[in-house]
Formats: sequence, structure tokens, C-alpha cells
Amino acid sequence: MKSFRQLWLALMLLTGMLSRLEGQESAPRILAGTEPLLMTGDIASDLVEGADRFLLRELELSVSGRERLWQRDTSSHQAFVESVSGNRAELARLLGVRDQRASDPEPRLNATPSRSSLVGRGESYEIHSVTWPTFGDVNGRGLLLVPTTGTIRAQVIAIPDCEVLPEQLVGLVPGVACESQYARRLAENGCRVLVPLLINRQDRLPRLTNREWLYRSAFELGRGLTGYEVQEVLAAVDWMARDRTNCGKIGVMGWGEGGMIGLYASAIDPRIDATVVSGYFDSRQNIWQEPLDRNVFGLLEQFGDAELASLIAPRPLIVEASRGPEAEFPGGRGAPARIVTPQLADVLAEIDRARQLVSGLDPPQTIELQAGEVGLGLYGMDATLTSFLRELSVPGELVQPGESPKSLLGDFDPDSRHAQKMHELDRHNQFLLRESQYVRQQETMARFDFSSMAAFEKSSQPVREFFYNEVIGRFGNPVLPFNPRTRVFQETPEWTGYEVVLDVYPDVIAYGLLLIPKGIQAGERRPVVVCQHGLEGRPQDTIGEEGFGTYSAFTAKLAERGFVTFAPQNLYIFTDRFRSLQRKANPLKKTLYSLITPQHQQIVDWLKTQDYVDPERIGFYGLSYGGKTAMRVPALVTGYCLSICSADFNEWVDKNASTRNPKSYANMGEYEIFEFDLGSTFNYAEMAALIAPRPFMVERGHFDGVADDWTVAFEYAKVRNLYAARLKIPERTTIEWFDGPHSIHGQGTFDFLHQHLNWPVPSAK
Repeated sequence: MKSFRQLWLALMLLTGMLSRLEGQESAPRILAGTEPLLMTGDIASDLVEGADRFLLRELELSVSGRERLWQRDTSSHQAFVESVSGNRAELARLLGVRDQRASDPEPRLNATPSRSSLVGRGESYEIHSVTWPTFGDVNGRGLLLVPTTGTIRAQVIAIPDCEVLPEQLVGLVPGVACESQYARRLAENGCRVLVPLLINRQDRLPRLTNREWLYRSAFELGRGLTGYEVQEVLAAVDWMARDRTNCGKIGVMGWGEGGMIGLYASAIDPRIDATVVSGYFDSRQNIWQEPLDRNVFGLLEQFGDAELASLIAPRPLIVEASRGPEAEFPGGRGAPARIVTPQLADVLAEIDRARQLVSGLDPPQTIELQAGEVGLGLYGMDATLTSFLRELSVPGELVQPGESPKSLLGDFDPDSRHAQKMHELDRHNQFLLRESQYVRQQETMARFDFSSMAAFEKSSQPVREFFYNEVIGRFGNPVLPFNPRTRVFQETPEWTGYEVVLDVYPDVIAYGLLLIPKGIQAGERRPVVVCQHGLEGRPQDTIGEEGFGTYSAFTAKLAERGFVTFAPQNLYIFTDRFRSLQRKANPLKKTLYSLITPQHQQIVDWLKTQDYVDPERIGFYGLSYGGKTAMRVPALVTGYCLSICSADFNEWVDKNASTRNPKSYANMGEYEIFEFDLGSTFNYAEMAALIAPRPFMVERGHFDGVADDWTVAFEYAKVRNLYAARLKIPERTTIEWFDGPHSIHGQGTFDFLHQHLNWPVPSAK
């Protein structure tokens, strides 16, 4: 396909040259008021590469930009805790720690008439299989180690890495060195220890891990697998806090993924008295390279690991610079990723930054580094456990490991237990999905005022600001001057085509093809249709006829009807190259559309300056991924006077979050497609409400594999109700169903454009 496309582009250029050689009047080589476009090579590739440089720079700048969101008061411990309470609440929101936890989280012993809950016995403790209610119908699962001699000295939640079973961390099955079995070692030192099971990273589907599969639906619904597992820890804290007088302080210790969960849990919950983070603590500037299930929308805008450590203050934090889990994930259905051991120098730098953030506290917060003699060694070192027990007020010397506990597991089946947990979390996601339409009615649609058209438009503005700032993500960077560069790329008897490049942000450009119909009279101003390609597309695809039938040459055909047309190059091209842009944008509380939207704003603003353009008649028409753009960009760029969504409109939240819908992205390879918390905020009907009262149309082929007809009809019925019943403007919206596939039909939509852009339909030739 690539070679065919290159041949086609060459043929188009040759066609333009031949038309001039045949004696036709040649158009100006550049547009008036612009500089010559001198860029060579693949401008689409340059566009994606520039966006990448911009985002990498923003990631680095995020560290210095965080302080504006903090107001730390170090005058006293109490004042400090109160001063960061808002940051703590925001962290919980970003992680998706939102669901009400169980009122009775006490662990239940997993026993049946034929099987005891007792699965192991050490010299001074027993090991029981337990579950504990956490939130909704979800239960934590794992092991409870209970001392059998003397008083319980402290209570610990010992969190393993997601690839380590609780049974391995307590020595019932092989897999963890005796010295690193910190769960059993803490029990040997008089602690009651709860060891939760984490979801592993084995493949759910080929090249799609269990963790990413659960993350996808949860993220779309304003949650996350990380947040769910934090909730399981916090439910355990709820239980332990009731017994603090009799059972001592509460501590959390975790390695690898368990270190991450423990760090977040301790940052959120001040009831945790001491924390150990092993094999994880680091700068998070490369979080976009970590497994996608670790993605937290907006994390780096306010939090790195140093900021999380500051939320633990004035409580002690012990960072163990051990060797962490290491893995490579090549991608496929899931996102490519890697897990590496944090470099000691980076750990030291982040600890130093954390200490600076809480400097002035009196007495100071204990942030202790344990790195062993050579650093990056085994986890759960003696020195780490000694410090941890001291912070938990456990007296005496560290007891050295005894004999491994006797296993009473019998026919233990870890896969069945893991599958139960997967099922419960998926079921919770699907419950949230079913409820989401009611949440959007309460949280979004209730904010519109339908008492009059003026009231509706006024009430839309704060909703639009919320959509831009909190859902799409808005860069505060000043937009650069246009600095337009142009050159002719093709000329036909009906129109002249120009390549156009505009500046947007440093390294970020807008690029597209402008088709100007011939015969425009002096002083005449024409309507414009911005024609947007789909996934892996190019503007040139929307002009050519052969080989690109999906687009039906709609950019060229509309120009032949007398419209000025502009076909932009959007960012969604070059597979993982563009998908990694979303991964870099998300931690900054941004998305692909945080760049695409200002690109379109710049295009619209520049088009309005052209003397052949009517600035009040600029419409948008996009196919497939361009249809996604048709829902988001015109909702924000109000210079678009109408929008047409082709081959994409459907029940979008279900399309992303359902694990039952066979056409859902939950099981597919578009790992960048998920947008945080759309379930609670904006499905396509709510986005259409931000386009209203401007005209809006859906173009839908019955055999379009994007979605089933009934899901399209279900969502569009809400749009029809909005325009016809609530706003009393039924003539401004319509849907065209046609007997065809995923493509531009170009019949009802063309009529819609002629009607609402007030341009006469050309007479038949």
C-alpha cells in the first residue's frame, strides 16, 4: 500500500505539471501573503516527529511546573497534613479511587466442609487463605499470617510484585529467595501480615496482558487497575485501623508493582504509619515507556514519586534500592512497554527532591534509603526490615528466618483464584459501564440550560471549558504566528491545490492540502469544507479516486462543486509512533487532541484571513478517525459552523469499555484510543451537545464494521431529542443511512453542506 500511495502522489504531481504544459493558465506558485514551502521529504512524518519532541520537552518541564499546584505549610505537622489534603484528594481521583469501600472489610477465612482455611504453619505463625470485601462486589484475595505466640506487635500489608504469588512471598511454594520472603519474615517478628494477590501480566489475549485488559475499561470509566488494587489495600487498612489499640501500628511494604501500590496507598491514606517501597521508587518521567496499566491521566502535572513521598510526610518512608522486576513487552494488541530496575543515581536524586519538598518540617520526615553494600541487590534486606520494624514500634532485634513454613495447600490452584479476581474486576467495570449513561445525565447534561437558545449557548460555555481542560487536555502554551508556507502541488481544470504549513507551537506544525476552485470572482467569499482523513491516512488520500475508495475523493469532489476545501494531516499515522504520543501526553493530563485541536484552531483562524473565504461558513467533515475528530474538534473550535461525523458515530463509551461487545476496542490493538473518564462525562451525544445549536450530521453505512446499527441509532436518538425536542431546531440535524461499508457516501452529506453552508447545488453536467 505504501508504494502504491507514493506512486499515486507522484502521478498527481505529474498530472499538475502536464496540465500546465498543455497551455492552461498556471496558478501562482505560492499563495499571496505566504512564504514558499521548502520542506522536502515526508511532511507527515515531520509533523509527528515535531509533536514527539514537543511532548518530550513538556514531560521534562512538568517537574518544575508542579509547585504552582501545591501550598505546603511546614509550620507544624498538622498544618502540613491539612495543607496537602487537596493534593491527596486529587491523587485519589486521578487513580480512580472513587467507589465506596465495604462497610465490613474484615477478612473471611476461605474454608469449606472439606477444606480448612489453614494453608500453612510456621514455628510462630499460621497462614490462612482469606478474602476481604473491598468495593462493589469485588473482594481482595490473599493470605493472612497470624502470630501464634504472644501479642500482635504490628499490622502489615505485604504487597508482592504482580508476578509473585502470595504463597511465594511466604515460602509455601518456590519462587522467592528465603531472604526476600518479607511477608513471612515480618510474621516471624510478631506482625500480623496480610498478603494480597495482584493481577498478573500474563497474556489475556495474544500480546495483551491481563493487567492492560482490565485497565482499558476501567480507564474509560474514570478508574484504573492501579486504583482498584490501591482500594484493596485501603480496605485492609479500614479493618486494621479498628484494631490499632490491640494490634499496633499499620505498615505497608511492597516490591515492584507492590511497591507502586504501596506508595500510592500511603500517599492517600494517613492512617498508614510506615511504608517501604522496594524496587520501584524513581523519577516517573519515563512512565510512558512502562506498562500501559500504570498510566495515570494527569499524574505528572502534579505528582512524581518525590511528590508522593511528600504526601506521606510527616510519616516515615523507607526506599529500598533493590533490583526490581525486569521485563520487555513487544506490543501487538497491547502497548509495547518495558520494566527496568531504577538506577541508583536516579533513586538518590528523587529522594533528594522529596527531602527538599518537605524541608522545614520539625521534626523532619524520615526518608531513608536502604541500598545494601553494592546497591540493587536482593529485596527485603535485613537493614530494611530492621528500620521498618523500628518505625512500627516493634521492639527487639530482627529475628532471622526460621524453617520454611509447612505447606497445607493440598490441591492449590492459583489460576482459578486469579480468574475469580479477574471476573470480579471485569464485572465491576461492566456495571459502571451500564450506569455511566445515568451519571452523564446528572454530571454533564444537567449543566445545560434549555429554557431558551440564548440560555443554552451561555450554559454551554463552562461545559465546553470543562471538556477542553479536564477531558481533552489543553496546553497553556501561546500559539505561534501562522508563518504560512505554501506551494502548488496539483492543478486541474476545476481547482488549484496547494500544500500549506502553519506554525502552532515550537516543533508543532499544521499541514494540509488547500483546494481553491477556479473562477472565484474578485471580492467573492466562498464556504469552506475541512475534509479529515482517518487512521493512517493522508490528505492526498481524500483527493485521489483510484485505490482510496473509502474516501471517494470527497475533498476534490466538493472543490468541483465550488467549495473551498482543506484536507489537514492529523497525527494518527505511523502506528506506534503516533500511539506513543498519546502515552506521552496522558501523564501531562493531555491527549492527542490536545495537539490536534490547536492545529485545527490555527487552520480555521488562518482560513478566515483569506480574501476568498467566508469566515462564517467553515464546515467540518471527517471519516473514521476523522469522524472522531468531528465529534471533538468542532465541539471546541467554534469557528466550525457545522460538523459531519462519517463512519464513526456510535455508542462510543460502550465501544471502548465493553468486554461483551465483539466490536469493542477492549480486545483490539488501538491501545491509544481510550480516554480517561469519558464514561462519567462525555459520550458522543454529550459532545454533540457542545456542537449544538450548529448543524450536525451523521453518515452511516449499514455494513460499517465500526459498530452495529442499533448502537448508532441508540446514541443518535439522544442527539435528535436534543435538537428537535429540547432546542426546537430539528432541521439542523440528520442521519443518513446507506447500503454500504465504512466509507464516504457523499450524497445526503453533500446536500447537507449545500444547505447549511448556503451554497447552490451545481447543475448536472
